Amino acid sequence: MILELDQGATAWLLTSAALVLVMTPGVAFFYGGMVRAKGVLNMMMMSFIAMGTVGVLWVFYGYSMAFGTDLFGGLLGNPLEHAGLYDLLLNDGTAGEDGSAYPALAFVGFQAGFAIITVALISGAIADRVKFGAWTVFTVIWATLVYFPIAHWVWAADGWAFKLGVIDFAGGTAIHINAGAAALALALVIGPRIGFGTKPMRPHNMTLVMLGAALLWFGWFGFNAGSAVAADGRASLAWVNTLVATSAAMLAWLIVEKLRDGHATSLGAASGVVAGLVAITPAAGAVDPMGAIAIGAVAGVGCAFAVGLKYKWGYDDSLDVVGVHMVGGVIGTLLIGFLATPAASGDPESPSVAGVFYGGSFDQLGIQAIGAFSSMAYSFVVTLLIALAIKYTLGWRVSAAEELSGIDLAEHSEGGYDLSPVYYTNKVQRTLVLTKDDLAETGASK
Repeated sequence: MILELDQGATAWLLTSAALVLVMTPGVAFFYGGMVRAKGVLNMMMMSFIAMGTVGVLWVFYGYSMAFGTDLFGGLLGNPLEHAGLYDLLLNDGTAGEDGSAYPALAFVGFQAGFAIITVALISGAIADRVKFGAWTVFTVIWATLVYFPIAHWVWAADGWAFKLGVIDFAGGTAIHINAGAAALALALVIGPRIGFGTKPMRPHNMTLVMLGAALLWFGWFGFNAGSAVAADGRASLAWVNTLVATSAAMLAWLIVEKLRDGHATSLGAASGVVAGLVAITPAAGAVDPMGAIAIGAVAGVGCAFAVGLKYKWGYDDSLDVVGVHMVGGVIGTLLIGFLATPAASGDPESPSVAGVFYGGSFDQLGIQAIGAFSSMAYSFVVTLLIALAIKYTLGWRVSAAEELSGIDLAEHSEGGYDLSPVYYTNKVQRTLVLTKDDLAETGASK
C-alpha cells in the first residue's frame, strides 16, 4: 500500500540517528578517561575504528543480513538483497518494506549507529594490551558473524526471536547482552593486563569519564525513543522511561557505594548512569515510568556488585563491560516479564504484553529468558572461536615492554597529553616547550 511520507516521523528518525551515532564518541570519552594516561588514545581509537569498519560493512551487506528477507529459519537475512543499498535509493518511504511512511534510508542510518556502538562497547574489556590491527580485524569478523545475525533474530519481522515474542525495544539482547558476552570471551582468551589485581589501575581522567557519560545519556534518548520509529506517544514514554530509570540507577549505585565503601564517587555516578541506560533499553517501550524506576534501581544495585566479580573469578574485564552491559542487559530483559504493562502501547486496540505484576502469566518471562540467554550463548561461543583464531594467526597481545611503556606510543606513535618539561625564560612572559630532541640539538641542559 502506498502511504504518504510522514515528515514528522522522518525528522525524528533522522535526529535519533544522529543522537545514536554521537554515542560512540561518547563511549570513546567514557572508556578513554577510565584507562591510564598512557593508553587513552588507543582506547578512544578502538571506538573510532568501529565507526569506520562497521559503517562500511553496513552498506555492503550488514543491513541486508540484519533486515533482509530471511534465509534460514529466522537466523539470517539475505546478505545480497540490499547489498550496496542500491535498491533503496529511490525508496522515498511511500512504499517502504514494512509499509512505513518514512524513507528506507532513514531507518538504514538509524540502525547503522546501533551496529557501530555494539562493537565499540566490547573494546572496554580488553583495554591497554591488544594490537590495534588485531582489534580492527576483529570488528569486521565479529560484526559479520555475530551482530548482524542476532539483530536479525530480534528485530526483523521474520527473525525467530521476534516471531517467538521476545520484547527488545531498543537492544537489550542484540546490543548489551551480546556485547557483554563477547567481552567476557575476549577477556578470557587474551588474558589480564600486566599487574592486574596487584597494581592500581585507576582512571586517569574522571572529567573525560563524566563527559562520556553525559554524551551517552544524551544520545540514549535517540537510542530508545527513536526506536518507536515515530514521533508519537510511545516515543514519549520511552524518553521518560530512559530519564527516570537512569536517574534511579545512578542513585542506587551511589547508595551501594556509600554503604559499602563509605564514599559516593563520580565513577560510581557515571557507572550507575550507564547501568540504568543499559537496563531500560529493552523495556523502554513496554513498561510505565514506575516500572522504569524499578528496573533502574535493580540494575544500579545489581551492576554495582557485579563489577567486582572479575576480581573474584580472575578475568580482567578492564572497564566492566561484563558487569554493566551483560548483567544490566539481562536485568532489563528479564524484568519485562514482570513489569510489562498493556498500557505502554498507547493503543487500546493493540495492547502490549502484560507482565506478571500487571495481570499476566509467567509465559513472557520464559520468552524473555530464551531471548536473553540464546543471544548470550551464541555471542560467547562464536566470539570465543573468533578470538582463538586471531590469537593463533595475527596474535592479540602487544609485547610486555610495549604494554608497560604505553600502548599509545607503541601502536599509534602518539601520546594523549604533552607532558614535556616546560622551561621559563628569565623574566619573559612566555614559555618554551622543549622535547629531548630539541635539547640534544641545542646542547641545552636542564
